[in-house]
Amino acid sequence: MTAAVEAASAAVPALGAAAPDFELANQYGEPVRLSSFRGQNVALVFYPFAFSGICTGELCEIRDNLRMFEDSNAVVLAVSVDSKYSLRAYAAQEGYNFDLLADFWPHGAVAAAYGVFDAGSGMAKRATFIIDSEGKVRYSVVNPRGQARDFNEYRSALADLKQA
Repeated sequence: MTAAVEAASAAVPALGAAAPDFELANQYGEPVRLSSFRGQNVALVFYPFAFSGICTGELCEIRDNLRMFEDSNAVVLAVSVDSKYSLRAYAAQEGYNFDLLADFWPHGAVAAAYGVFDAGSGMAKRATFIIDSEGKVRYSVVNPRGQARDFNEYRSALADLKQA
């Protein structure tokens, strides 16, 4: 693990805490900063690797239900340690119309800031953070390795934001 990632290692942000800000390149190399989405909700979805089975299934489910996020004034930001080049090929192959962010270098630094970097395997854990329009964490889950997320939890977390 690089010194930058070690320095950024943190616990999973507590509910109600400010979400750690970051800037990463998307699949087109464009900079995406979390704080630029103030006024919108954000579904921050960490996943281990592009082109892997469970990750593809989960992101395709998001793609197929993107309207649900939009109806909740939420943008989807999906983050992995892959390079922007592999993410561009992945997005094109699967038809993803949301940002795939490259936490490539310093390797896993953003995942580490959210407490979800697995240094032993060099990948982000499967984790989701729903961040409200003020930049506060309102929902989080970290799934065990090899276990897909329950998509209904997105629905519940987004519905809770509407009621808040």
